[in-house]
Amino acid sequence: MNDSAIPLCLSLDGTLTPVRISDERLLLAAKHSPAALWNSLAKPSRSKGAASDSAAPSTPVDVNTLPFRTDLLAWLQQERSNGRRLVLVADADGVTAARIAEHLDLFDEIAKTENYVGSPAERTRSALIARFGEHGFDYIGSSVADTIVWDASRRAIVVGDASAGRRIDRNIEVVNVFPATKPSLRTWIKAMRLHQWVKNGLIFLPPLLAHAISDPHMLLQAILAFVAFGLCASSVYLVNDLFDLAADRQHPRKRLRPFAAGLLSARSGLAVASLLFIAAAAIAVIVGWRFVAVLAGYYVLTWSYSLRLKRVPLLDVMMLAGLYTLRIIAGAAATQIPLSFWLLAFSVFMFLSLGFVKRYAELDDASKAGKLKLISHTRGYRDTDLPLIMSLGTAAGYCAIVVMALYINSSDSQSLYQHHKPLWLICPLMLFWISRVWIVASRGAMHDDPVVFALRDRVSLLIVAALGVIVLVSI
Repeated sequence: MNDSAIPLCLSLDGTLTPVRISDERLLLAAKHSPAALWNSLAKPSRSKGAASDSAAPSTPVDVNTLPFRTDLLAWLQQERSNGRRLVLVADADGVTAARIAEHLDLFDEIAKTENYVGSPAERTRSALIARFGEHGFDYIGSSVADTIVWDASRRAIVVGDASAGRRIDRNIEVVNVFPATKPSLRTWIKAMRLHQWVKNGLIFLPPLLAHAISDPHMLLQAILAFVAFGLCASSVYLVNDLFDLAADRQHPRKRLRPFAAGLLSARSGLAVASLLFIAAAAIAVIVGWRFVAVLAGYYVLTWSYSLRLKRVPLLDVMMLAGLYTLRIIAGAAATQIPLSFWLLAFSVFMFLSLGFVKRYAELDDASKAGKLKLISHTRGYRDTDLPLIMSLGTAAGYCAIVVMALYINSSDSQSLYQHHKPLWLICPLMLFWISRVWIVASRGAMHDDPVVFALRDRVSLLIVAALGVIVLVSI
């Protein structure tokens, strides 16, 4: 029989797109009702795309930004140009399938399975046999569960899971395999944002500035607190990225994040996030209950920021400053070193300035891309707020330097440093650095995270090295 007379059918979840539409709708629903997410996770998955019939299509996924398998799309376009009829199988969510078909302008028909019973693969098999007859279609699938559909097809095309092809009936010809890249350790490290752990270095500040970092017990406590904070933060990053999929896919840089790009699945992300949180909690208990309390406060505030407060202008930036300062408080709690008023005051103003830098860079990028109206719905800022954000940010940065100058001139500083005068060099260096950060931001060359910028900026690294030398000379 001529191939053009045989329809080419394929599933949506995990095949046409590497993501699970059902999972993404659940995540969208969970923003408004977390119980929807946990109820779904409590139910065992029957097979790919099985969860989630309970997530109503009233929480639509933005099909315009979904990642698709480009190699498969190119092959489908070639097959259609050769006269093949392309059929997209819509399991449970025909609305999203229709929107995807319209977006790609590639499919001739949508086969719905909602009137059939069984697992998604069983429903697909029944629907295709009823529509085209047994062995009257070629099928493109991506899971071992699709074996029963392949066995009813004329020919099989395997996407992603190459091992699934070995389970297909020998009488069924496998005509093509589209391999998928398996998530590497590097992909997971990127998703966990391991580079952001550098922020947790603030935990070492209390013992370092108290000149107690050489004490083995304090150093061990600080290291354990550092690891616990990092694991906890990474668990939040993973889930937060899942909640922000739609926004990230519209961002010029964030669209490359592993979850947004479809390199990692939502379910694996939730599972790893849970493991990271459990590990963080176990280490925190070892450090001590004071540290547990601070870490719990950080966790609650982080989720408050992610789910609601980041949409409240000014309060969002203050929350960012508070989360940085909490790391210093955590270091004091872990090592049982009394908190310094000077350190807290300096950190609040400095991190408030860096928080404004982060928000300014984000809004400036959106403005240049013509997406400021879109981001204003999620951040609450307007284009007219940019000059005010810069004014508030620079003022906060300069206030931090004033606090530093007052500390250098205080009796607290003089009791810790034998050679006091070199410390005054800290002020001009810090003034230069914070001013330069804002100039870079105003020119549109700032990374949306000023901490990442500082780690990659040679001038910033030289200033940090100079500050370290000054402190060592002054001790």
